[in-house]
Amino acid sequence: MPPLATISDDDWSDGSRGGRTMMVRTARRAGKALGACAAAALLALATPAGTAQAAEGVLELDGTEHEDPSGCYRLGDFAPPKVANHTDGTAWVWSGPDCDGQVTQQIDPGQTAVARGRSLYIE
Repeated sequence: MPPLATISDDDWSDGSRGGRTMMVRTARRAGKALGACAAAALLALATPAGTAQAAEGVLELDGTEHEDPSGCYRLGDFAPPKVANHTDGTAWVWSGPDCDGQVTQQIDPGQTAVARGRSLYIE
């Protein structure tokens, strides 16, 4: 196989080093493109496949049963509610009414507790 043609500095009539500069720019562009592809591949591998699944089981909020619950549930504003977590997922109690603010409590599967917050999130 014949060697690839190269442009030497002597081939440029104006004395510039265009050949070398062109190769450096091309190498930089190729490096950036390769880096972007690698980042995209890592992101694809880090993202879980499919959509989020609901917890399996029953979440009981003040006697009201929610089968296979998922998402945010508002809790009572005045009296702290009783939460019975009969699911396979952890329930997180939040200080804000829309699962915002700070997490105030964790209710693990199989636990029953009085919630100290204004909303509850389970996935």
